[in-house]
Amino acid sequence: QVQLVESGGGLVQAGGSLKLSCEVSGNIYTLRTMAWYRQAPGKQRELVANITLTHFTSAAYADSVKGRFTISKNNGEDAVRMQMNSLKPEDTAVYYCAAQTLRGNSYDIWGQGTQVTVSP
Repeated sequence: QVQLVESGGGLVQAGGSLKLSCEVSGNIYTLRTMAWYRQAPGKQRELVANITLTHFTSAAYADSVKGRFTISKNNGEDAVRMQMNSLKPEDTAVYYCAAQTLRGNSYDIWGQGTQVTVSP
């Protein structure tokens, strides 16, 4: 059974950077896609970025983070990371790592979340 554990959140000033990590325990080769979602207080959970883990890796981003966030997976690592630069106060949220299995139709594995707070 695959489990996801996020880390790397914290408090940063606007314009600063953070790097989130999502460590995968279990067989990462059973996963098709991984993603970062976020949920701010009083708002719905939104997709921030995703990355495919199959033969041809590709990534996609929400318009609000394009050019500032980069999702990646290094060969040999059972982890997905997201570099967040030029952070804004509106990026403040709990960030969740999610995974879609090869047989799944949606993101059906979730981490516990990590808080990111960006001060003005």
